[in-house]
Amino acid sequence: MQVVTNFDKTVSEIVRSDYRTSDIFKKYGINYCCGGNTTLNEACKVQKIEASVIQQELESITKNLVIPSSIRFDEWELDFLVDYIVNVHHAYLKQTLPVLRNTLQTFASNHRDKYPFLDKVSEVYEELASLLLEHLEEEEQKIFPYIKQINSTHRRKETYGRLFVKTLSKPLTQVLASGHRHISALLSQLRELTKGYRFEADACTNHQVVFQKLKELDVDITHHEHLENNILYPKALHLEKELLQF
Repeated sequence: MQVVTNFDKTVSEIVRSDYRTSDIFKKYGINYCCGGNTTLNEACKVQKIEASVIQQELESITKNLVIPSSIRFDEWELDFLVDYIVNVHHAYLKQTLPVLRNTLQTFASNHRDKYPFLDKVSEVYEELASLLLEHLEEEEQKIFPYIKQINSTHRRKETYGRLFVKTLSKPLTQVLASGHRHISALLSQLRELTKGYRFEADACTNHQVVFQKLKELDVDITHHEHLENNILYPKALHLEKELLQF
């Protein structure tokens, strides 16, 4: 549900009602955790921010974009599916991973005594983020161009398709063999360490924001992997087999 801006609410209350608003307050240097007990109206005056500006940004960041369940991703052309994955899921990860890394590290450092398990959460996240960014690069530079090429070759029924597959199929088999399994294992560790990203009712606002952002990341990666593991790569492998028959 989109947040309704109430300038008499405290900044902390607004963030607790929708963790996504934390990004706007961070952008304007407004403390939303331990110092977030001032009203939004007071915070705007202190930071000399036009109320209409922050209202517009808060409403924009809390809009919910819903993908209809009726969308048949498995019926999309492979080229279009690849572009969707890059422009939606890869773009999200490239923007989110570095920022969340810094947020998590700072939070873990400041709450180590109360939540000692956060050091392990931060460690696993660091490995996951590094692996994902490396994996995205490999997909965009090697795997996806190859898939687009075999899709084009298959569609045109070009006679050199068999030679093309035998020469360039190695990157695809490598990514299927190891990359995604490692990512899934690290994601499972994060779920276990955070007990499914659950926090106590009295957890500080920053704690809630960090865990909800981790959960958002988990949901995105899970759907991302579904599109690749269950649709994109099986279809690409099927095209390889058919090209070998040309």
